[in-house]
Amino acid sequence: MIMKRGDLIADLQRNKNTGCDIIVIGGGASGLGIALDAATRGYKTLLLEQYDFAKGTSSRSTKLVHGGVRYLAQGDILLVTEALHERGRILKNAPHLTANQEFIIPVYSLWDVILYTVGLTFYDLLAGRLSLGRSYFISRSRAIARLPLLRKEGLKGGIVYRDGQFDDSRLAIALAKTCVDKGGTVLNYFKVIGFLKNGDGRITGVTAKDQQIGEEITLNSKLVINATGVFADEIHRMDDPGSKPTIRPSQGVHVVLDSSFLQSSSAIMIPKTDDGRVLFAIPWYGKIVVGTTDTPLDEITPEPKALDTEIDFILKTAGKYLTRAPSRKDVLCIFAGLRPLAADPDNPLSTKEVSRRHKITLSKSGLLSIIGGKWTSYRRMAEETIEKGINAGILEKRKCITKDLRLISNEAALRSDRLKIYGDNADEIEELIEEQPSLGEPLHISLPYTRAEIIWICRNEMPLTLEDILARRTRALFLDTKASIEIAPAVASIMTKELGLSTSWEKEQIETYNQLVLNYL
Repeated sequence: MIMKRGDLIADLQRNKNTGCDIIVIGGGASGLGIALDAATRGYKTLLLEQYDFAKGTSSRSTKLVHGGVRYLAQGDILLVTEALHERGRILKNAPHLTANQEFIIPVYSLWDVILYTVGLTFYDLLAGRLSLGRSYFISRSRAIARLPLLRKEGLKGGIVYRDGQFDDSRLAIALAKTCVDKGGTVLNYFKVIGFLKNGDGRITGVTAKDQQIGEEITLNSKLVINATGVFADEIHRMDDPGSKPTIRPSQGVHVVLDSSFLQSSSAIMIPKTDDGRVLFAIPWYGKIVVGTTDTPLDEITPEPKALDTEIDFILKTAGKYLTRAPSRKDVLCIFAGLRPLAADPDNPLSTKEVSRRHKITLSKSGLLSIIGGKWTSYRRMAEETIEKGINAGILEKRKCITKDLRLISNEAALRSDRLKIYGDNADEIEELIEEQPSLGEPLHISLPYTRAEIIWICRNEMPLTLEDILARRTRALFLDTKASIEIAPAVASIMTKELGLSTSWEKEQIETYNQLVLNYL
């Protein structure tokens, strides 16, 4: 499936007078999931994202599709059960972007052996037929064999369990492409700047601005859905300046290390650190992602920055469980994301009321909003959001079909299995390399990406900036920030040629990217 931004905008302009059934604001996990659900039900659907798809929280996750072991410890069985079932569906519907990952919880007391064995056995039971495999205890020697760099002093053994792993921003692109394939329209760098309302104060559409050229357009719609994550309250205030806050943002930070710190295909899960948090060390694209933190914040920004205390906490805690303690100089990337936690509007600062669950609300003017939630549950959240619009009498009733909907994925045999992440036309990348072998050479010794991939992305996946490619279409920024800086000129040069841009654009993009990455170093 090819996404051409110019073609999608031209089609939008031609049909703007007929209006939409649904306009979704926000191109992260929630928004893209809703747009796909809507398009597959046959509603005329438009999604508008002010930055790039998955620019914010949705590209900065722990890379897990999981039920949430820690939520089980908190007694939220319903949340865990829902997430476990959705985990199974994601792995089935997007096999090219997901994996069944083995985790080991190292245990250092007999009580922990009993506690975590029982807890994770229950975790498996809640997954039902969508289980990824049973949990079990392994001896000290077997734990060390699987995790040779695990701290051995006092080790009793390990509890093995399985959860899902994925590439978050690539899944976002797969959702966008599948939505377009099903008749929807998705546009990045298109900002909603106002609402259209009738004489009764009901929302009848939006005014939006194409961030690339500055042109504004008015679009009519039966239903407008606010799926903007941490920016949801900005949209609420656009609808009603007196609306109360509904979001309590929390920052999660991760560091990326070389695989030599783990030397294992198994991941480590520390269920309770010194301050009660959970820590993961997960193999991902040949590197190790370690995190996370949970720091309440007051300021919301599209580029959050990790606090020194958060980085130190991760490195210090990892050092307690690994024989080789990582230090600042070992970090390949630091990335921070904001969780849009749903808070009590009457008491937004109360952490007691902050929930990991999603909430769906409908304003007096007819603005449908979804806040909170997590990547794993994106499909269910989307289904519930559309059902809310149906039950409110805004949309005609149509059945949800996404439970078994395969996303755009490649069923063909590829010479390089790594290229399957690009979906249904990934074989076109191999054809480019076959025609011109030099395009198949890696752009950097520390990164897997080739010129052929960059060319194909430019032609198929709507990147508008250098960051779009280095951060989200590929994961170069997250895997090795310094290496991504080194390939930035080559990637910008390819974009300039493929997208018909100027040398001044190329220079400006390199400078902008070099400034951006300071947050990741």
